[in-house]
Amino acid sequence: MWSGRGETSALLQGMEVSMFLNTLTPKFYVALTGTSSLISGLILIFEWWYFRKYGTSFIEQVSVSHLRPLLGGVDSSTPSNSNSTNGEADSSRQSVSECKVWRNPLNLFRGAEYNRYTWVTGREPLTYYDMNLSAQDHQTFFTCDSDHLRPADAIMQKAWRERNPQARISAAHEALELEDCATAYILLAEEEATTIMEAERLFKQALKAGESCYRRSQQLQHHGTQYEAQHRRDTNVLVYIKRRLAMCSRKLGRTREAVKMMRDLMKEFPLLSMFNIHENLLESLLELQNYADVQAVLAKYDDISLPKSATICYTAALLKARAVSDKFSPEAASRRGLSTAEMNAVEAIHRAVEFNPHVPKYLLEMKSLILPPEHILKRGDSEAIAYAFFHLQHWKRVEGALNLLHCTWEAFRMIPYPLEKGHLFYPYPICTETADRELLPMFHEVSVYPKKELPFFILFTAGLCSFTAMLALLTHQFPELMGVFAKAFLSTLFAPLNFIMEKVESILPSSLWHQLTRI
Repeated sequence: MWSGRGETSALLQGMEVSMFLNTLTPKFYVALTGTSSLISGLILIFEWWYFRKYGTSFIEQVSVSHLRPLLGGVDSSTPSNSNSTNGEADSSRQSVSECKVWRNPLNLFRGAEYNRYTWVTGREPLTYYDMNLSAQDHQTFFTCDSDHLRPADAIMQKAWRERNPQARISAAHEALELEDCATAYILLAEEEATTIMEAERLFKQALKAGESCYRRSQQLQHHGTQYEAQHRRDTNVLVYIKRRLAMCSRKLGRTREAVKMMRDLMKEFPLLSMFNIHENLLESLLELQNYADVQAVLAKYDDISLPKSATICYTAALLKARAVSDKFSPEAASRRGLSTAEMNAVEAIHRAVEFNPHVPKYLLEMKSLILPPEHILKRGDSEAIAYAFFHLQHWKRVEGALNLLHCTWEAFRMIPYPLEKGHLFYPYPICTETADRELLPMFHEVSVYPKKELPFFILFTAGLCSFTAMLALLTHQFPELMGVFAKAFLSTLFAPLNFIMEKVESILPSSLWHQLTRI
C-alpha cells in the first residue's frame, strides 16, 4: 500500500516538472540566455580591466586571500605574512626607482655609426625620446650658467638645444670660427664625422682645447660659485673627451691603448662614476682575454652597495662558466649531479638571468640584434640589446659557455613566475616594457618577460559569455527548435536524478520513503 503511494507521488512530481517545462515560452529562454550573457560579459570586462591594472585575476586573488584560509590554508593575518607584505611594499618602491633611464656607457657615434645605418637601411635606429634624453644630457654636462661670458660657449649652449642636426653642426662651425671650443669639436665628432678615424681626429682637437680650459678653471674654482660651476663643466667635458678617445681606440683595434687610457682616466677622476667607465674597461679586457684583470675589476664594482648592471652580472657569470663550460654536459650532470664549480657557475648565471632575463635570447641568437640605443633601462630589453651587441663575441669565444647558459636559462624558465619575487634582487619592475618601447625603434619587437598567461577565470568568463550570447541569438532566431532542444536537454539533465530516485525508492523501506515524500 505504502509502496504504491510512493510510486504515485514520484509519478506526480515527474508530471509536474514536464508540465512546467511545457509552459515555458521561447521568450523565457531568450531572456535567460541574454541575461546570462550580459552577466558573464560584465564579469569578463571587470576581470580584464583588473588583470591589465594589477596583473592578476580578481576572482583568483579573492579565492587565494579569503577562501583558502577558510578551507584550512595559511592564514593571511599571521605576522610572517605581515612582514612579507611590508617587504613587498619595499620591493615595489625599489622597482619604481629601478625604472630610471641610464646613459648607455657603450653608446655608438651618431655620424659614424647610427647615420651610416640609416643610409644603408633607410631606418632610424634612434627614437625621438632617446635623442631628447641625449640633448638633456649634453646640456647638463657641457653647459653652465656662465656660458654667456664666452661667445663660443654661448653659441654652443644654443646648439645643444637645437633639434635639427644640420643647425647644430652649423652652430658648432660658427663657434670654432671664434675660438677653439672643446664642446664644438665634440658635437662635430659625434654627429658630422662619418668615420671613426675622423671622429678620433676631432676628439684629439677637442682634447687640446678641453685641457686648456680645465687647467684655467682649476686655478679659479675657489674664487666663487660661478668659477666652481665652470670647473665642474670643464671636468665633465674633459672626462667625456678622454672616454670617447679610448672608445675610438677600441673600435680601431688598438685595444691595449684603450685599456691604458681608461685606467688612467679612472685613476685621475675616481669620483666620476656617472659615465660607468668600468663597463668600457671590462669589455676591452674581455677582448684581450685578460680574465685576471676582469676579475679584479669585478671585485671592485660587483659590490652589494653599488648599482648592478647586465655587464657586471653577466661578466661575472661568464668567468664562472669559463672554469667548467668546456667539459660540461647536461646528461653527465643529471647522472652524477653538479660539482661545486658547476654549481657556482649555474648560480652565477641564475643571478644574471634574474637581473635581466632578456639577455639570453640575444646571446643564444634566438632574437635578432639591433643597434643599441643611446640610453638604456636597467633590467630591460634596451640594456639586454646594449650588452649582447658588444659581449656576444666574448661568450662565443669561451667554449661551452653558451651551452651552459642555455641549460640554465631553460631551467629558469620552467619556474612559474620566477621574477615576481626576486631571490637575489628585488622583484622584476613592471614598468620596463613601457620605457623600452619609448627607447627602442618601432621596427624592433620589444622583449617582454615573463609573458603572463591570461588567468583561467578570464578565459572561462569569455567562453561563458560567448556561449550564452550564441544561445540567445539562436533562441531568438529559431524559438521553436531551440525550445525542443532545451526540453530535451533538461530531460536528459534530470534523467540521472530520476534514475537515482527510483533506485533509492526500491532500496529504502516503503514507510520511510512515504514519510520523506510527505516532507
